[in-house]
Amino acid sequence: MPATRLEPTPDTLADLLERIQGSDPTALRSLYELTSSTLFGLALRILVKREWAEDVLQDSYVKIWRHAGDYQASLSAPMTWLAAIVRNRALDHLRRVRANGEGEWDETPGEILPSNELAPPSALENSQEARQLAHCLGRLEPEQRQAIVLAYLRDQSHSEICTSLRVPLGTAKSWTRGGLEKLKSCLGAP
Repeated sequence: MPATRLEPTPDTLADLLERIQGSDPTALRSLYELTSSTLFGLALRILVKREWAEDVLQDSYVKIWRHAGDYQASLSAPMTWLAAIVRNRALDHLRRVRANGEGEWDETPGEILPSNELAPPSALENSQEARQLAHCLGRLEPEQRQAIVLAYLRDQSHSEICTSLRVPLGTAKSWTRGGLEKLKSCLGAP
């Protein structure tokens, strides 16, 4: 009888987290197989550097192994909880890198948001909405695109954006606001 292939449904993921809480290594392996490409894509979008994303993903699964018992289905869907762990780990990594002054990355828009580089495949990234957003981001001025990416993919405040881009606060706010207006117009939002 062939093995049943698991699907990454909320019920399946919640069951795997419950089994991981009981120290079941096969459940962790299954969870990794079902979620790693999506979570790696998230880490890569935040960190840009592949090796950093790989490290964060590994750290995230160690945290999931140790803290699976903290998951509460009444508060969030399993994938939301997993993504929050990866996102927080990625942002912590960026803060550490900045604090240590190591691994500086080029502040040019192309480095932050590669124009033609494909991220790891996932249903979300291949969706029509994601393609439309990528198209609209590509139509922005480089400074506006960079400010938007720092604000929404790197979760930076206006003051952090002005520090990253080495521009006055008003300029960072203007680029972000102007970019958002152009995105709304391109995406057809009211």
